Amino acid sequence: MEGNRAEKVQQAVREVAAEFLAKEAGPQSLITVTQVWLSNDARRASIYISVLPETAEQTALNFANRNRRELAEFFRTRIRGIFPPHFEFKIDRGEKNRQRLDELSS
Repeated sequence: MEGNRAEKVQQAVREVAAEFLAKEAGPQSLITVTQVWLSNDARRASIYISVLPETAEQTALNFANRNRRELAEFFRTRIRGIFPPHFEFKIDRGEKNRQRLDELSS
């Protein structure tokens, strides 16, 4: 996929996923979309999230993955002309490691 188009699709996925999670997740946890990985053919997207409190991580991940179909429908209503990729949510371990390093260096 052309670089500029891929970046636009990646950004669109990130913004729509963040909006969807903020709207649907509820107040019991804070879910932040930290990054999106898009396959070369733009058919698959891995959405990396961080969750606060950490004790709600697995619950939030299960919720997000359970609602992938609803996210695809939400994506279709927000972004015209781009077929939604197959979404998969993952916990952003890199972000957790960065936060831990910040704690240790303080």
